[in-house]
Amino acid sequence: MSELINNREKRIETLKEVIRSLHEGADPESVKGRLKEVVRQTTGSEIVEMEGRLIADGMSPDEVKGMCDLHSAVLRELMGEQAAPSTPAGHPIDTFVRENQAIRKATGRLRDMLRETEDPSPLMGTGLSIADWRLAARDLFEIVKHYDRKENLLFSHLERHGIMGPSKVMWAKDDDVRKMIRALNDALAEEGLSSDEWRKSARDFVLPTAAAIEEMIFKEENILFPTSLDALTAEEWGEIYRDTPRYGYCLIEPGTEYRPPRAEQPAYAGTLPPGGAVVFPSGALTEEQLLALFTVFPVDITFVDAEDRVAFFSEGPDRVFARTRSIIGRKVQNCHPPSSVHIVEQILSDFRSGKQNAAEFWIQLHGKFVHIRYFAVRDPEGKYLGTLEVTQDATGIRSLEGERRLLEYENA
Repeated sequence: MSELINNREKRIETLKEVIRSLHEGADPESVKGRLKEVVRQTTGSEIVEMEGRLIADGMSPDEVKGMCDLHSAVLRELMGEQAAPSTPAGHPIDTFVRENQAIRKATGRLRDMLRETEDPSPLMGTGLSIADWRLAARDLFEIVKHYDRKENLLFSHLERHGIMGPSKVMWAKDDDVRKMIRALNDALAEEGLSSDEWRKSARDFVLPTAAAIEEMIFKEENILFPTSLDALTAEEWGEIYRDTPRYGYCLIEPGTEYRPPRAEQPAYAGTLPPGGAVVFPSGALTEEQLLALFTVFPVDITFVDAEDRVAFFSEGPDRVFARTRSIIGRKVQNCHPPSSVHIVEQILSDFRSGKQNAAEFWIQLHGKFVHIRYFAVRDPEGKYLGTLEVTQDATGIRSLEGERRLLEYENA
């Protein structure tokens, strides 16, 4: 197996071949010797690449997900627990790692509670109440913040480097964990169970949930995080750092030592549409895309500038209130009947002074329930730039009941 040394391509292909044989029914013991030689040389990024190639070869992400735990167990036995990547306190990876430490404590607490309930004495004799169980299990819901950041920030940047496997495989495993956490909490929410029923419910849900969570921690710290540190630039880590607070933190507060590089341009700059793009901090759109976008908004938009003149309105096919292009540049006060101009003036005055930032109305109009909102538009320093009017026919929304979780077209 000396040909594996310093030969990344050979290692990935050998790893793929061995893993495929595992999932075609090979005895794990029979491949461990060969796999051990590969694992001695391989890196987390090569494991990610291997899974990506399995998908590229035609294996569905669900199939890769289904076999993920099997080959992960073999790799885990051979690799052992590696030290988590070390980064400055507050770096996105440091925050992920510290969250994992807190998550391990949460699953460990549940395992300890389960051992206590397995004592032959009656459940009430353990000193644990159902409230204790519910509080401990509720902490696991915080994991959603950890997964959301990983999926929406980290995976997005990896995809820009052509690393697609985590988005297709690990995200699916995250969703499995989310379902297990919900099932555990639903089981603990049941009332009137006997001590034996409580014990069985805990046994049935705690161990599988804790195992799935801890397996994901292993994959993150031994495969995903090292791969990400190798692939992403300092500027990309800075962008992830700046976007992280939008999703929140899981069971910890982040460190403060990390200093992200100054954001010179968005990391997506290399993926801008060709020619004529309007660039925003959160992306870019061509003029054609902007025009099409405004025609499909489910709301009607009108913008009045700081001089109280109508500067823009959307031209969707089903506007609640008619607008014509002749009003562009017209004073908004002149667009209303004399009886309501004082209300317009009041809103503009309150917005301009900073006294208010929003106003809303709802009316019945020709059998429709119409929701009308006004928003003060300001620059980052708080300077008043104008007022945005958003109008929506909310009749259909008000009539919704229950849930719709499956795809269903209205015009089918």
